[in-house]
Amino acid sequence: MKVMAKFEIWFLILMVCGLWMVEAKYMVYNTSQGIVAGKLNVHLVPHTHDDVGWLKTVDQYYVGSNNSIQGACVENVLDSLIPALLADKNRKFIYVEQAFFQRWWRNQSPRMQNTVRQLVNSGQLEFINGGWCMHDEAATHYIDMIDQTTLGHNYIKQQFNVTPRIGWQIDPFGHSAVQAYLLGAEVGFDSLFFGRIDYQDREKRKAEKSLEVIWQGSKSLSSSTQIFAGAFPKNYEPPSGFYFEVNDNSAIPVQDDVNLFDYNVQERVNDFVAAALSQANITRSNHIMWTMGTDFKYQYAESWFKNMDKLIHYVNQDGRVNALYSSPSIYTDAKHALDESWPLKTDDYFPYADRINAYWTGYFTSRPALKLYVRMMSGYYLAARQLEFFKGRSDTGPTTELLADALAIAQHHDAVSGTSKQHVADDYSKRLFIGYKQAEDLVSNSLACMVESASASGCKNPQINFKQCPLLNISYCPPTEADLAPGKKLVVVVYNALGWKRTDVVRIPVVNKNVIVQDSNGKEIESQLLPIVKASIAIRNYYATAYVGESPTSSPKYWLAFTVTVPALGFSSYVITSGKQAVSVSIPQTFYKTDGSQSDAVEVGPGNLKLSYSANGGKFTQYFNKRNQVRSSLEQSFSYYSADDGSKDDRKDLQASGAYVFRPNGSFPIHPEGKVPVTIIRGSLLDEVHQNINSWIYQITRVYKEKEHIEVEFTVGPIPIDNGIGKELVTQIQTDIKSNKTFYTDSNGRDFIKRIRDYRADWNLQVNQPAAGNYYPINLGLFLKDNNNEFSVLVDRSVGGSSLVDGQLELMLHRRLLHDDGRGVGEALNETVCALGKCMGLTVQGKYYMRIDSLGEGAKWRRSFGQEIYSPLLLAFTEQDGDKFTKFQVPSFTGIDPSYSLPDNVAIITLQELEDHTVLLRLAHLYEVDEDKDLSTMASVELKRLFPKRKINKIKEMSLTANQERAEMEKKRIKWKAETPSDLRDVPRGGTVDPKKLVVELAPMEIRTFVIDLSQSLPAAESWKSHMSL
Repeated sequence: MKVMAKFEIWFLILMVCGLWMVEAKYMVYNTSQGIVAGKLNVHLVPHTHDDVGWLKTVDQYYVGSNNSIQGACVENVLDSLIPALLADKNRKFIYVEQAFFQRWWRNQSPRMQNTVRQLVNSGQLEFINGGWCMHDEAATHYIDMIDQTTLGHNYIKQQFNVTPRIGWQIDPFGHSAVQAYLLGAEVGFDSLFFGRIDYQDREKRKAEKSLEVIWQGSKSLSSSTQIFAGAFPKNYEPPSGFYFEVNDNSAIPVQDDVNLFDYNVQERVNDFVAAALSQANITRSNHIMWTMGTDFKYQYAESWFKNMDKLIHYVNQDGRVNALYSSPSIYTDAKHALDESWPLKTDDYFPYADRINAYWTGYFTSRPALKLYVRMMSGYYLAARQLEFFKGRSDTGPTTELLADALAIAQHHDAVSGTSKQHVADDYSKRLFIGYKQAEDLVSNSLACMVESASASGCKNPQINFKQCPLLNISYCPPTEADLAPGKKLVVVVYNALGWKRTDVVRIPVVNKNVIVQDSNGKEIESQLLPIVKASIAIRNYYATAYVGESPTSSPKYWLAFTVTVPALGFSSYVITSGKQAVSVSIPQTFYKTDGSQSDAVEVGPGNLKLSYSANGGKFTQYFNKRNQVRSSLEQSFSYYSADDGSKDDRKDLQASGAYVFRPNGSFPIHPEGKVPVTIIRGSLLDEVHQNINSWIYQITRVYKEKEHIEVEFTVGPIPIDNGIGKELVTQIQTDIKSNKTFYTDSNGRDFIKRIRDYRADWNLQVNQPAAGNYYPINLGLFLKDNNNEFSVLVDRSVGGSSLVDGQLELMLHRRLLHDDGRGVGEALNETVCALGKCMGLTVQGKYYMRIDSLGEGAKWRRSFGQEIYSPLLLAFTEQDGDKFTKFQVPSFTGIDPSYSLPDNVAIITLQELEDHTVLLRLAHLYEVDEDKDLSTMASVELKRLFPKRKINKIKEMSLTANQERAEMEKKRIKWKAETPSDLRDVPRGGTVDPKKLVVELAPMEIRTFVIDLSQSLPAAESWKSHMSL
């Protein structure tokens, strides 16, 4: 037996040694297979999803630093990708985020750049989506979505002369109608693919084979905006078991060397076929897509391609299904070639839940201060580009490029969404600040050139030094806080970025009440002083120190409010000097506090709008507009949702409220701490009502003489967490409108979409979260209506909102949470600010606006005032001395014909001088079809009057992102067929621009983009003088 045992051992040794001595053979895999008719075609789409910041900052992700948080390096992805593609001409790859790609591209040699261009031209490397980032679809404004996509598309056009044709929004947390029609069809995309839809919706669509649809996102532009849209069966990763990242624990490589153990070709082929047939069972037609990649993968690209080579080779040898290297473009063309009809989808894919009790509706409000900062910078960027155009673009001076880059990055679906780690959110803010400072220099320089000389052309070193106040919202503005000595004066230049004349009340902090305000002609302007309350001063000192780095040196006592009138796309100047007595035109202030014992109502409002307050309860109770006789009960309250920590859930279903997810555990009204004194300040321009609700909520309600809406300014925070429970603060406004569960919310600040509480049009909703499941993203506003009136609320940033009770609108203002929600960020949303030797939870200040109109009249206010919120008046300050009233040669200016203004239903959303000195112009119709009886009509813009004394040499209409001519885009774009025709009528679009008449027509909701070659038709000085507003 021992002899036999020795023989067996030696036999095994010889066998093992023999295996190692077999000569290896080089294997050539056949990866050339294309689409095969009559077979199930599995389109393998290699991709990486590279977040432009999330757990690490954008630069950390690119260079691969801070890997203790996440092992991710985009530079490695792109470095390893190119040789992997060169190894086999059949291999393909798609790339999205140009913020990363341009970082890599600018460091490549001319030889490598030429190689990459060849890969792009051959179709091996394809740019999909093509924006600077993959923007969010809930917390983004449509102008920002356009700007960031334009930035990426034009970079691709400049470097590669190609235009992306596919939308790829695979990771945003729900999908908007504006994304489908505006950032899809109007960009020239043939299809749009995404990963996240509600789990209930997905299951129904899988059963009905309706994951792929024709999406018609606009009821105004109707069938012309239809696009093929596909939701993935699960997510944007490969099917289970086909994940091939190097060194990943879950990878199961295709082992096809017969000389090695664990040979598994047939097993892998069987797995592939089973997964393909499973997906085919929920997909229409014989084409399915596998997304071969996920977050930050292909850091060693060959590990993926080597395994996909083998799969394609052996699966096609097997013959049951057909596997091929593909792309979303190839897949789209294959679907279109079938000439089939697809289910029709309207509205949007909000809100999104990925399982029971997990509605991703908290991020609609998360990081409200960052959301406001992004919105402020967006409006500032629009104005700065206009001023750069009026002055003339300089090749050497300050530009808006850094702000453009920072704003584009901030649109990422983990940036403005508020779902990044805190240090990453800080990085987004830092980039915005750096971009702002450069743009601030540009704005100041442009205004100085424009006021100093009748010809700003060639102006390089203006003498006037303008200052601006980005922290004016917290009453911090050093230029206005100087105590004006005799002979000194403060000059305020007010710029209006809108296309129509604007009259408004501006407020600036001052230290002395003895001031006089005059216009540039020396006429005294009506003004009013309002005291700055102690609570505001405390916040001002703390946050100014936190953001500026040093404590304020002065302490203003008053807000100086005065009326300004500013021409379209122009500025006016106002002079503030010290006087011998307090503001003479102000009605003497009356201060009083209700002590809670009074029962009489108190009325406020110096104009048509009157608000009645209950002296006993300290709340407003009645809304009345004397002009149109609209009257309604109106009551506002605060409450908070206690954040669920998930502790009562089963382990597998554990779900806390966090940065993404809103999961309340009860709602609790906030009752005033004792008797709340109500301080009322009356004046000639406005009345203010101050309410100190509790130690962490302060509210000021303003009613203006010349306006017919309510302005509510709230200061919230730090939200107390002493009891160990996170809180999500909301305000509710109750009216007597009979809304019948129905309300309307905007889509990215553009179209309004009808919502019905506890209802989804596409499936029978199983209600498990009655609050969170009815929340929607708000960027412009929301409203409700009945047969008589409509009640509208507009917002100053992205928030979450709903109507959970008939007649009531609800906004979530702030969130402070103590638990992570398990969606990857790994941090509780507990924002903290440190200054003056202490740290405390974030305090948020903001505004919202309310109005009640007769039925059918509310749209005028929502659309026109919505533009004013997005583009606030831009203020610049300079101090002057001397006898001359103002040293400005040009104290007022308009960039358009002084006798002309844009129609009330049209806005300029882009006016920008490009590098080649042509001009990019975008005009947007502000109204939907049937939204307003007067303004939902075709509008016309006269370009000759928009650019007076400038000769229009050439005008080209472009796609939305200006990377191809519109006619060319329309010619190329694929037309799809829906199973059920839309019941919306097709509305004619604006016609071709006649090169002689130069009139642009815009249909409701239409945006038209032009590149214009302009030249002066008069000598520069005469041209500039012609723009002066007299």
